[in-house]
Amino acid sequence: MTMAFDGRVLAGVSVLAAVVEGGSFVRGAELIGITASGVSRAIGRLEARLGVRLLDRTTRSITLTDEGRRFYEQAKPHLAAIEDAAALASGAASAVRGRMKVDIDPFFLPLVLAGQLGAFCDRYPELSVEFVSREQLDDLVSDGIDLAIRFGQPRFSTLVSRKLVEAPILTVASPKYIARHGRPEHPADLARHRCLQFLDPHSGKPFEWEFVRGDRILPVETRGPLTFTDPKAMLEECVAGTGIAQVIGWGVGPLLDSGRLIDLFPDWHGELFPLFAFHPSRKHPPAKVRAFTDFCVEIIGKLR
Repeated sequence: MTMAFDGRVLAGVSVLAAVVEGGSFVRGAELIGITASGVSRAIGRLEARLGVRLLDRTTRSITLTDEGRRFYEQAKPHLAAIEDAAALASGAASAVRGRMKVDIDPFFLPLVLAGQLGAFCDRYPELSVEFVSREQLDDLVSDGIDLAIRFGQPRFSTLVSRKLVEAPILTVASPKYIARHGRPEHPADLARHRCLQFLDPHSGKPFEWEFVRGDRILPVETRGPLTFTDPKAMLEECVAGTGIAQVIGWGVGPLLDSGRLIDLFPDWHGELFPLFAFHPSRKHPPAKVRAFTDFCVEIIGKLR
């Protein structure tokens, strides 16, 4: 038997989305402007209408059940489309409004976007954005993530990916380090130097160092006493002379121009690290997702 359309189901899905995005009934209630008890009743009615339990509730957390996750994955893109349509029908100049949660790459946010976001806020004053940077990019839908911006090749067949740009990778050291340890003349010399490592969240191991010149690819095994998950901390240690680092080229232009860092191997430029945007919907992404993605590309274009 098919279920006839019921406007209460749509209302319940909106409440469910607020709970998932907020992480609790209380926060979900704040997001949509009703009481926590009202949220609880709405979820209960939706579960009764669908005949499945959507949420596992404990005293400390709320998580989607397997049935709830499947339902939410199918329903959320349609909510986004309705938000777009409503904004356009209201005569607004843009459909970019509401809330958006972005899982942002820990390199990209502090080294590229930080200090640039005021222009985005001015352009879209009716949109609020929450940034998170998690070690793993798992289930965007159950975590209430609208968009993820990440370096590296896509590993998630369930997500829609768009390659935004390819970033140059530079190998840099400070004059302090070179004065103390000498300057490596060739990438292979790095095996004898102290190299600052950055953790790959997917493998749980430091990123491998690779150098490209023309058609030649040269992997170099490096080691060092320090491994980071925070790129700004790694960069500060590099500037302080603690070790040699590999970094996204966009984030170090002023440091190179001022001489605080030195590009060790200008003849070995060529390794490129792709930056991707991911979103969970197989349909056309919401206007707010397109707006932020395009803004990222715009900022990158100014840095190149």
